[in-house]
Amino acid sequence: MSGLIGRKIGMTSIFDENGKNIPCTVIEAGPCVVTQVRTIEVDGYEALQLGFDDKTEKHATKADLGHFKKAGTSAKKKVVEFQSFEGLFKLGDSITVDVFSEGEFVDVQGVSKGKGFQGVVKRHGFGGVGQATHGQHNRLRAPGSIGASSYPSRVFKGMRMAGRMGGDNVKVQNLRVLKVVAEKNLLVVKGAIPGCKNSYVIIQK
Repeated sequence: MSGLIGRKIGMTSIFDENGKNIPCTVIEAGPCVVTQVRTIEVDGYEALQLGFDDKTEKHATKADLGHFKKAGTSAKKKVVEFQSFEGLFKLGDSITVDVFSEGEFVDVQGVSKGKGFQGVVKRHGFGGVGQATHGQHNRLRAPGSIGASSYPSRVFKGMRMAGRMGGDNVKVQNLRVLKVVAEKNLLVVKGAIPGCKNSYVIIQK
């Protein structure tokens, strides 16, 4: 599955040929350097390891510097493996946004925005207690009963309760590529993708 590592720039909107306003996301996709070629003989599977976004030597370990030196490139901040990559590439090759074309569909994976510890109304869409009748004083957004009695005398696993929200690996599938700006390494896809601005994303065909 071919793909690239990118960075989310932000959202905007463009007009199509029918004058319809389409919300879209701009991604800085690549260029990515092939930092390792996995083979069946050595690793037991075939894959391309790509690196994206330079980092300074002082922020890289000796192991990292040696690994990237084999590919003839500087240390990278983000490294991802892609299996079943289309085309033949060797160590040190640069892969650009040209692997994508306008009109095709891609999957975009990223880490969603972390929202901290949240209650059940925001986290799970509970309605809350509702009106301030029946003596309700300060429980308008409370979860209410969780169902445990003398049987089963415990709370079942998976009970929807308050807790940490966001910060999960999320993949959005079948986003149409609206525009490829090769000279600026930009990819414009229809709709929203997970993550905050400047966060890393993985784009797959």
